[in-house]
Amino acid sequence: MSAGGPLRLTLVSHARTAAVRAARFGVDDDTIDDAEARRAAAVATSHMTHTSGTSRTPSGRALRGGRAWCDRSLRTRQTAQALGLSATPDPALRDLDVGAWAGRSLDEISPADLRLWTEDPVAAPHGGESVVDLLDRVAAWLAARATDPENVIAVTHPAVVRAVLVTALRSPPEVFWRVDVPPLSATLLHGRLPATPTPPGHAGGKAGTGSMLWTLRHACLPL
Repeated sequence: MSAGGPLRLTLVSHARTAAVRAARFGVDDDTIDDAEARRAAAVATSHMTHTSGTSRTPSGRALRGGRAWCDRSLRTRQTAQALGLSATPDPALRDLDVGAWAGRSLDEISPADLRLWTEDPVAAPHGGESVVDLLDRVAAWLAARATDPENVIAVTHPAVVRAVLVTALRSPPEVFWRVDVPPLSATLLHGRLPATPTPPGHAGGKAGTGSMLWTLRHACLPL
């Protein structure tokens, strides 16, 4: 990261899919709605009219320069493309692994299992990742951002956005389910390297956030 200023990290939640509309757990080949693709393209077109970089809109801040990342799921790649971003796949940005629940609706899941999953951050009744597992994965990804240039854009999943906020703000894992992340919304954080390095494991969870200190500028604003 350049010493000239903070790292700007913009998280863009992928566009709405049929699975989102049906309250169903997603799978990697879910596609975004045509209407959502057009909305994302309109955001990109609007951004292109602010080439001076003076836009104060969330979309302008989200798409102004920097290196773009996504994961390998079709819905994030399609969203990045519709937004006019050339995003590099990074498996660390993949959605929360819900194991045997992938592709299933909430009505098909035992209420007891759903309650356990949402109340206990270390529980994984679906056989995939627990919330704590996701937080550890995202914490490692955040720590690696210390070597990035000044602007980073990540087109990712609502669960990953939640995990970034919980980890960067050093909140308890129970906060995870209290963050609402709409489709095609932008979250902006600034990260700095402190004058005194953070001791390993200090106040940042099992994996920590490395030596980066994060400030939330805005959360989950529609593009």
